[in-house]
Amino acid sequence: MRRFGIIVIWLFMSVCVLLLVTLPVNLQTQLIAGATVLFMMMVLKTLKAGGIWRLIALAFGTAIVMRYVYWRTTSTLPPINQLENFIPGFLLYLAELYSVMMLALSLFVVAMPLPHRTSRPATRGHLPSVDVFIPTYNEDIELLANTMAAAKAMDYPADKLTVWILDDGGTLQKRNAEKIVEAHIADKRNRDLTALCQALDVNYLTREKNVHAKAGNLNNGLEQSTGDLIAVFDADHAPTRDFLLETVGYFDEDEKLFLVQTPHFFLNPDPLERNLRTFEQMPSENEMFYGIIQRGLDKWNAAFFCGSAAVLRREALNVTGGFSGISITEDCETAIALHSRGWNSIYLDKPLIAGLQPATFASFIGQRSRWAQGMMQILRFRFPLFNGGLTLPQRLCYLSSTLFWLFPFPRAIFLIAPLFYLFFGLEIFTASGGEFLAYTLIYMIVNLMMQNYLYGAFRWPWISELYEYVQTVHLLPAVISVVLNPRKPTFKVTAKDERIDRSRLSELATPFFVIFLVLLVGVGVTVYRIYTEPYKADVTLVVGGWNLLNLIFAGCALGVVSERGDKRPSRRVKVSRRCEFRIDKTWIQGTIDDASVNGIRVQLLGDLSGQLSVDMISDVRFKVSASGMMGDLPVQVRNVRKQAGETSVGCMFMPDEPSDHSLIADLVFANSAQWSKFQLDRRGNPGLIKGTIWFFGVSMFQTYRGLAYLFRRLTGRDKTEWERS
Repeated sequence: MRRFGIIVIWLFMSVCVLLLVTLPVNLQTQLIAGATVLFMMMVLKTLKAGGIWRLIALAFGTAIVMRYVYWRTTSTLPPINQLENFIPGFLLYLAELYSVMMLALSLFVVAMPLPHRTSRPATRGHLPSVDVFIPTYNEDIELLANTMAAAKAMDYPADKLTVWILDDGGTLQKRNAEKIVEAHIADKRNRDLTALCQALDVNYLTREKNVHAKAGNLNNGLEQSTGDLIAVFDADHAPTRDFLLETVGYFDEDEKLFLVQTPHFFLNPDPLERNLRTFEQMPSENEMFYGIIQRGLDKWNAAFFCGSAAVLRREALNVTGGFSGISITEDCETAIALHSRGWNSIYLDKPLIAGLQPATFASFIGQRSRWAQGMMQILRFRFPLFNGGLTLPQRLCYLSSTLFWLFPFPRAIFLIAPLFYLFFGLEIFTASGGEFLAYTLIYMIVNLMMQNYLYGAFRWPWISELYEYVQTVHLLPAVISVVLNPRKPTFKVTAKDERIDRSRLSELATPFFVIFLVLLVGVGVTVYRIYTEPYKADVTLVVGGWNLLNLIFAGCALGVVSERGDKRPSRRVKVSRRCEFRIDKTWIQGTIDDASVNGIRVQLLGDLSGQLSVDMISDVRFKVSASGMMGDLPVQVRNVRKQAGETSVGCMFMPDEPSDHSLIADLVFANSAQWSKFQLDRRGNPGLIKGTIWFFGVSMFQTYRGLAYLFRRLTGRDKTEWERS
């Protein structure tokens, strides 16, 4: 009876909402109602009201969105007998419906995400055995050495921890390749990695053929190992010392738990962050996913495997025959297979690894193309909405994650839609200027406010739109190709540890300058049409404003594809550890101020600049955090700076023994608290107004910078002069 009463109440509320959404009102009433809702949402946001008030604010916004959709559906579509207007108009309408659908799915997933999980330290007396898999293909061996050393240094009983290098770059197939150079490289890699693994007490494993890419490599590791749990780290994902102790304890609480996923934290900026110089002040793009969305998915038991920084139960993987390999995103596909079999997952929102993002825009696009194509394959082969075994919330969660990668289609339509009117006079959106103000403008502002409610400090205003725009140009053909032929894509490894020695335009930059030029012409056409057709000035101003907004994104994108030169091969992190520095045969007391995988900066007491010279070889001695033993690390002096009462010495590591990488890993990667602190320091919600002003200012400067890079290329002048810009 109680259940029947709840159903009746929900039906009654649904009818009331439907009546309100479809209620015919005049334009003035609509404008007043929209402005009132905006004001109430702003008040609630200013008061930082959470809990039920947060849901009330989102409900107000949802009402405006539904009202807008009703108006768009019933009043704005061109007549079907005017195909030149109806076809592009209907495509625009579908693009908007996609955006509304994704907003609805986002509300379901993250309206009330799970709070941060409390720590579940593993009980040392009852620890399961763990196999650590580090799959590799063509990554630099020094990069691998640091990851291997960090994995071996994890705080866990040695008799229950086995680290494996799964090398797909030294397979028998590659060593016997017909191309002599390829065979030589593979053979040398096989020998070098085998020797390194022996020195670091890591198991080296390769296979005969490179079949099923990363999934096949991981499954080969499963066949050769016996651990109860499997920890997976990408070649550039070095774990902190407490990674296993923070994760394996959850498996004791739930015998049906197949996955504990942790966030991917990155030491270096992605191309957008580097070229716009936002890495130190604004949350990274991935933080919206790992900081909010994964916690939202976790609420519905739908947090999925992200390919690395995770622990999985072997028993569960055996049920599905190992890691799934139908798509090129084996991680999400594996999670769907196991969730549909009734297994559970959790997400631990604590950064316990440090990795590297693609440094160049081309590599960034290559990585995102693989993600997009893999998710489209999952959408085709394992359509989540009809996937048997999944709960309804899980189906909606996976549908949200896969459908997101269709964004290049609506983003492209939003880009060119105003040009249909400006260049060709087509009326693909039948509305007056007043109706645009009362419905469309208020809808857009409400949409932005709802995004700010959902993602707050994790995603600043307009940044999502910028990321989608810069990816759309090159992802659109990639997504179309996999929609037409879902078995065509092949797994391509993302380049790691790249460097850009000098400033330059990306090799993928040309389309962005062409689009910018077309949109700029559109601004000129807007002015011309207002002058020659004053009776249409209201509509022309609205469409011209839309085109101008697109131009702002296009201008900012010019800065994204203008690659800044970066002399530093890796980012430094604050360390503050006591050490001793050898000058000749004397050990001097000092402090390690910061460190990277390539070097450190040491502060020595007193003026020692006269005793130090650039390129001199020395040693730094410091205490290893786990064992308490002292270790000596060879370094080369790169610069010496005299400061008030002390000497600052910049040093580059000169590892000549595998054990030296253990010292580097302990220095740089051991402490997980430093990654959490770095993330928290750059999280802050600027708000919609301040964030918009900031973004538009950034866009203006990046437009200038991008055009300057283009001018330097066209004139053939020295590009290095522009590194400082």
